[in-house]
Amino acid sequence: MIGPIAMAVLAGVLIGLSRQVNGRLSLSKGALGASFWNHLVGALALVAAVLALWVGAGGPLWPTALSDVPAFAWAGGALGVVFVASGSWLVSRIGAANTALLVIAGQMVTGALLDTLRGAEGAPIRALGVAVILGGVALRSKG
Repeated sequence: MIGPIAMAVLAGVLIGLSRQVNGRLSLSKGALGASFWNHLVGALALVAAVLALWVGAGGPLWPTALSDVPAFAWAGGALGVVFVASGSWLVSRIGAANTALLVIAGQMVTGALLDTLRGAEGAPIRALGVAVILGGVALRSKG
């Protein structure tokens, strides 16, 4: 269990750093420009990683035809562009802490709702976690 927890914490650190870098870039290139560079460099890194894994796996790691890609998979890239561009735009306007807090609040509300809709156990503790985060958002906005 420590591995997934450490990976989640590292992902959070990387998101925070990425927002700062993209926020800085958006000051000179705009939010969509920052998103473009983020996704271009990310795509190049992904291609390098997939090619390295492909050699070890002995075959392609992606669908061989566009019709093999599930419809919902197409949404991920578009949602990522909105996420990165809006984060880049927000950091320079409301700051890194406010951006992170509000993004986390949105993620928690959405995650708790999706878990509840799929019947996952632990709804009361999820609701408490969401309430604590939303309380933090409210306190942060007062100060």
